[in-house]
Amino acid sequence: MKTIINKTVIKLHSLVSVLILMIAFNFTSCSKSEELEIRHNFPFEVKVLPVPKEISNGQTVEIRFSIESIGNYNDSKYYIRYFQFDGKGTLQYHDSAPYVPNDLYQLTEKQFRLYYTSASSVTQSFEVWISDDFGNEKNLKFEFNNVDRSKPYINCNKAI
Repeated sequence: MKTIINKTVIKLHSLVSVLILMIAFNFTSCSKSEELEIRHNFPFEVKVLPVPKEISNGQTVEIRFSIESIGNYNDSKYYIRYFQFDGKGTLQYHDSAPYVPNDLYQLTEKQFRLYYTSASSVTQSFEVWISDDFGNEKNLKFEFNNVDRSKPYINCNKAI
């Protein structure tokens, strides 16, 4: 009987020692000076579906964008701006008013379509910047060669 009591006391002593160690570990690992870090700043990539290489004066081209962030933070806000440095044209979201170059516009979706309408008969080039509210920014370049669709196409390779 004495050996059973001794074994029980030893087990209780071991259990109390483990409990004390666990409590001490919890207090030291959760000190008030350390705060839980919550990450809000997630880098992102912008995917664009292929677009035509040629455009004629007055023609509109659809450009499909998809913003893919590495993390998932629901309160991230994305913005867009553009600048056209060759040719003339307009860039707009759906049926809204055309964007003003270098003005910043908030995007409401991560997948969206923009429409570029040519207003010139030369090569047109512009850049689109997409940024988030943490300073991350992606730059995309677009270039369209002008093609005059009013002139008839002559096939020079046709056998006579």
